Amino acid sequence: MYAKVETERLNFIRFNQSKLRSDEYIHLRDAIATEGDAANIGRLTILPTTHIGSPRHMHEYAQDAMTYVWNYRRPDFFITFTCNPKWPEITNQLPTGQTPSDRHDITARVFKQTIVVLMNYIVKQKVFGAIRCWMYLVEWQKRGLLHAHILLWLFDKVRPDHIDSIISAEIPDPETDPELHSVVTTNMIHGPCGAQNPGSPCMQNGNCTKRFPRQFVADTISGIDGYPLYRRRSPDDNGRSIIMKVKGKDVVVDNRWIVPYCPLLSKTFSTHCNVEYCNSIKSIKYVCKYVNKESDMAVFGIADPNANDEVMKFQLGRYVSCNEAIRRLFSFTIHERHPTVVHLAVHLENGQRVYFTEANAAQRAERPPVTTLTNFFSTCESDLFVRTLLYSEMPSYYTWNAASKNFQRKKKGDAVAGFADVYSSDALGRIYTVHPRQDE
Repeated sequence: MYAKVETERLNFIRFNQSKLRSDEYIHLRDAIATEGDAANIGRLTILPTTHIGSPRHMHEYAQDAMTYVWNYRRPDFFITFTCNPKWPEITNQLPTGQTPSDRHDITARVFKQTIVVLMNYIVKQKVFGAIRCWMYLVEWQKRGLLHAHILLWLFDKVRPDHIDSIISAEIPDPETDPELHSVVTTNMIHGPCGAQNPGSPCMQNGNCTKRFPRQFVADTISGIDGYPLYRRRSPDDNGRSIIMKVKGKDVVVDNRWIVPYCPLLSKTFSTHCNVEYCNSIKSIKYVCKYVNKESDMAVFGIADPNANDEVMKFQLGRYVSCNEAIRRLFSFTIHERHPTVVHLAVHLENGQRVYFTEANAAQRAERPPVTTLTNFFSTCESDLFVRTLLYSEMPSYYTWNAASKNFQRKKKGDAVAGFADVYSSDALGRIYTVHPRQDE
């Protein structure tokens, strides 16, 4: 069903390619002035960022995540939160004879509400401390259930000596906390893979792609890949172990196989919830791109290298899982963040993008369209406070009115000393990326 819905949306974009065109204003003006044919001006539009899940849409979110990094430096925590098909909210709704894999509508609704509870737990109840900014993306793969990738930035950065009080990579004591022990041994053990299970999905060329089993570490230390080496005590150093059945055989599992977790979140939500501390800038770009990666592809093919049909490229080999289909049919959000990131145009004089059709090309060439950049310069002429700001700082104090094409002062927020009726917010501005080759 959803494949038909998405096809109709993409067909609308494709069938309107011949009508809607775009070019720089100066090129449109020159072409009209020389009596050029409007049908030959501009290039066909591409798959826009407004299409949810498109490559440009996800790339835009990745750039917005880097805006957080630019303003607030590295994130503090990277969390992967997975839906648990054994949640009572799911199992209690299943008719006799059905399993969670038969009712993706139930799992989608329950997971959506659980994410809301989780984010309220983190942001409003401040289980990690006061949150400066956050973002998450709900993801689905060819296999497995829904899961969310979450990035958190704290006001007060976590010190290395506090990591062990927040994140654990050890089997808990079954005597003092049997509930947490049950959750961890059920949901937070990787594999086992390797020699005990060479057919595990994580195995590639005889090695685990997730680098398990990890090494024993007496105390948490910094790692070389941007993540710390969490404390994983050996059985000789009071570390615990359990016996698991793997392909009918008893296998000893110790702390080397434990996925890092937050005891509070694991015990509260009873699911796989991997919590990682980001202690190095080396991991930031990977994490931001991973959180906002594109949809899976089912096949790969060789196409005309000169072809520039982004709609076809997006559809070719597109894999739509049941989890993705039902969530998109319900129109559930797949990405949320705070604070807002406002996109700011950047261009040369009369180089702003113009959208036009063959019928209105001459009319569009009469006056250049107003952009955030041109309005910023014009506002500087009349507003003394704007003259104290950088272009990227405008969204913190002004709201862009898309209808009237102008910046308007915010009416709520923190008052700015020395300026009447000026208020600040936590909104951020991101200037669109300029390629180094475009040196002008």
